[in-house]
Amino acid sequence: MKKSLVALAILATAGVASAQSSVTLFGVVDVNYAHGSGSGVGSSSKSQLTSGGYNTSRLGFRGTEDLGGGMSASFWLEAGINADNGTFQATNTNNQANGASVGSGLTFNRRSTVSLASGLGELRLGRDYTPQFWNQTVFDPFGTVGVGGSQANVSSLGGPVSVRASNSVGYFLPGNLGGFYGQFQHYLGENNKNGAATEKDGTGSAIRLGYANGPINVALATSSTKYAATATTGKIQSTNIGGSYDFGVAQAMALVTRDKVDSVPTNVTGKGALVGALVPMGAGQIRVAYSTYKTDAAGTPKSKKWALGYVHNLSKRTALYTTFARVTNSGGASQALNGAVTAVNARSTGYDFGIKHSF
Repeated sequence: MKKSLVALAILATAGVASAQSSVTLFGVVDVNYAHGSGSGVGSSSKSQLTSGGYNTSRLGFRGTEDLGGGMSASFWLEAGINADNGTFQATNTNNQANGASVGSGLTFNRRSTVSLASGLGELRLGRDYTPQFWNQTVFDPFGTVGVGGSQANVSSLGGPVSVRASNSVGYFLPGNLGGFYGQFQHYLGENNKNGAATEKDGTGSAIRLGYANGPINVALATSSTKYAATATTGKIQSTNIGGSYDFGVAQAMALVTRDKVDSVPTNVTGKGALVGALVPMGAGQIRVAYSTYKTDAAGTPKSKKWALGYVHNLSKRTALYTTFARVTNSGGASQALNGAVTAVNARSTGYDFGIKHSF
């Protein structure tokens, strides 16, 4: 009897060991002083304490369970925080304008997924980044965050799914393909099927394929999202290609984007570009970028942005940073920085300095 009990105990212990699991609490708190000013008739300036000048403030929970045989299950819940006032950020339930929420209470707007993974790759369900966004942020020295974030992303015609999509089914290639990587995603608008022109609004598919090996990283992404054609919207097709090369003394980055909106009576196309670099400086890093975005709408609106920043790492978790940026508008554009208002075809200047702490 004693031997049987010992054998059962050993088997139970082995079962626990083969099904190890972990849950992690993580996050970022980033607060900065930000100022923006405009120019021309009707312009205004603004000073504020705001959140996420270097990294977006967030609170998250993630966990993984080893299922044995090379398989694992995991979850990821991540909420964006407005750290300057303690509120949570907004989300979108159906990838359409009518699904946008107002930020305040807890929403896992940044990511809300459950996954199964094996040597064949990862299947991921829920709200997640879209393939077309990854190139925008990976190949931007400012990571599309703060006053220096790429104008190609700020002005994008990519619509509600330009960054994230709700109700998505995604697949990621395994990480043992000699540097090749990829993401496939299909997302649903979840409208009733009733024959209306809007029944497929917010439904789309996207793919991203890339190669990273040593100092080089390059990727191509494309997506198509359905919306009923109107004077202001329609089916959106977004394509971008980006790359980076690490020379040791600096990492150079470049990105080209194109968005096409099948609106009526005429389509509208937007084109963007970025060139930039990350330059290590002891315990810190210099960030610099030049980005543009223009459309073929009446007047050919165009915005061009220069951005220069510096990050000083006090530790692996804490950093001080500052960024200066200037945007120049033409063709009827009026993009402004840090909450300022600028006149049509005028300039806007902005800067920030802040503290980021991660945990």
